[in-house]
Amino acid sequence: MTLDDEGRINAFAQDVKACALGQAAAGVLGQTVIGASVEELTAARDAMLAMLKSGGEGPEGRFEGLRALKQVADYPARHASTMVAVEATLDAVNAALARKTPDTRTSLAGAA
Repeated sequence: MTLDDEGRINAFAQDVKACALGQAAAGVLGQTVIGASVEELTAARDAMLAMLKSGGEGPEGRFEGLRALKQVADYPARHASTMVAVEATLDAVNAALARKTPDTRTSLAGAA
């Protein structure tokens, strides 16, 4: 996972070891995530959770394909496996952003 200067995903790879639902979500994500911002990915995650838990319509825009998993809402035990690819990608984006942010802490090493 790498990000461009605007914080958009410009390189993405995944090694999916999941059930069919996790693979389906990962497949949609893999086809659409290049060019996405952390805000878009966060909105997609939130829309997925709303779709699964409270009758929401699901993600819009580039991640609209995840709506194909709307029927999973009827199977609460499968919600986590459906969300794993989105959550893992969001974690990776946040980690990449953290690497790009300079550490402004001062070191106490050598302080008298």
